[in-house]
Order: sequence, then C-alpha cells, then structure tokens
Amino acid sequence: MKPTYLDPAIVNRLEEKLSRLNGLRPLPETAVRKLREHLWFEMTYNSNAIEGSSLTLRETFLVINEGITVKGKPLKDHLEAKDHHAALHYLYELVEPGRRHTVSEHLIRSLHQLITLETDKEWAGTYRNANVIITGTPHQPPDALEVPQKMQELIDWLQANRLDLHTVERAALLQHRLVHIHPFFDGNGRTSRLLMNLLLLQNGFPLAIILKNDRKKYYRVLARADQGDFKPLVLFVAQAVERTLDLYLKTLTPITDRREQYLPLSKIAQDSPYSAKYLNLLVRQGKLAAHKEGRIWLSSREALDSYIRNRKRKK
Repeated sequence: MKPTYLDPAIVNRLEEKLSRLNGLRPLPETAVRKLREHLWFEMTYNSNAIEGSSLTLRETFLVINEGITVKGKPLKDHLEAKDHHAALHYLYELVEPGRRHTVSEHLIRSLHQLITLETDKEWAGTYRNANVIITGTPHQPPDALEVPQKMQELIDWLQANRLDLHTVERAALLQHRLVHIHPFFDGNGRTSRLLMNLLLLQNGFPLAIILKNDRKKYYRVLARADQGDFKPLVLFVAQAVERTLDLYLKTLTPITDRREQYLPLSKIAQDSPYSAKYLNLLVRQGKLAAHKEGRIWLSSREALDSYIRNRKRKK
C-alpha cells in the first residue's frame, strides 16, 4: 500500500521498528507491565494538560495511584485524571487478544462517557444539543442538528478507507475528523486522542502520546488540517508513534543485543557532516528518525547513517 500523506521512508522506518519489536516476543511480562503503566500515566498527564489541567506528571501519578489530593489544585483536575486513566483501562480491554471491536458511534460515546464521568455527568457520552465556538481558531463546528449525520459520515469514512490508508495516516485523520465535528460540549480532544490510539493498538502499534510541550505545534497542525492540509498532522502523529516505538525498543531489547544509543542532536552533530541546526530541520521534516524527551530531540548515529545511505541511493 502506497502511503498518501506520509513519506514512504517514514512508513518503512515505522514498520521496521514495529517488526523489530515483534521480533523480541515473547516480551518479559514484568517489563511490559511497568512500561505500559508508565505510558498510561504519561498519556493521562499530557492529554489532560493539553486541555488545561494544572497537575504535574508526578501529581497525576499520586492522584491516581495513591488517591492523594494535591493541595491548591482544582478538584476538576483530580477527577479528570482518574477518569482518563479509567478510560485507558477500557481502551486496553478492547484490544485484548481475541477481542476486536469495530469503531462505532456507540464506542466513541462510551470513551467520552468515561473521560467526563465525574466532571460532566449530565453530558457524558451525549452529543451536544447547541452550537459551540472554539476560542482561538476560525473553525466553526457544524450545527448541533448536523452532529448525528456527521458522526455517521465519520464511521462510513473510516470503513471506506480501511485498506487505502496506512494505519498511522488513518489514525491521525480520524482524530482530526472527530475534533473537527466537535460532537460533545467538552472532552472532544481527549476522546479523539483515545480513539486515535485504539486504531494504533488494534494494528500492533504501541500507545502514541501527544506531549504537552508540543501543544502549540499540535494546534497548528490541526488548524492546517482544518484547511485541507493533512500532511503536517500525519507527520506529527507519526513522530509520536515513533517516539513510543523507540522507548519500547530501548527498554525491551535484551542487553545481549546491540541497542541504539539515543543522544541530543548537538552530540550527534559532533561526529557528522551536519550541524545540530540542520539535523533539527531534518527531524522536523521527518527525514531523520528522532524522538523527544522533554523539549529535547534525541536521535542515534544509526539513524543518521540510515539517512545518509538513503540520500546517497536517491542521488
């Protein structure tokens, strides 16, 4: 299948890393469980923080794992953390071996119900019945009366493109289509990111997390998608997927095998023909494999060697 919005080199990179991860099976259960727990807390923190939650990653862990109330932080932030974590439990139940749930309006509403269960009980899992204005964007969501039809069109689109789009492309576009419709009064962004991950998990990819530190860029690529330019959003999501693949490989590759060493771009540049600034450009274009830790891009010498080889082949 030829990708529509992603450079084939990026698709090959993702598939190669996924293949490497699958080649490590059976994976050590304890390590996988701890890594999954870490990602659940990380996603809950980041997804809620994008929407304005004031809890830190550590506070999110304490609220969920220890039941602690953080002094000075709104009750709503505590409840949203617990709800989102419960929604992730549900998400993983849907992709357990032997279970494969088709994405439907009912499933989407169930996800929304879980993430707003304690903060918006009246409208949890229920489509809005009035129009909304999204502050900071020119996009005007469809009239409330159109929402049921638009949601059915979303499901129809998803099924129609099941074989035409790469999984990462379809997941990214599904996320955008849901927030574009904005079917609920609140919780649309969190629901869309969970839905995106359902598609990824169903197709063997690990959880992909949109980082709070990338919030401004995230909103920019969503705005460009509103105008019909989908490539920046799909690349953005692909890099989030690659970040988690790198984390899984770094954590689960046996110590007897050679692991990639991930370094800041400034370190990679020291032994390369390129400056750190140029490497950063390659990363943002998706041409160089890299992932973020905090605000810093990390890559490897293996990734740079692969980029150089591909460039020479194209010449």
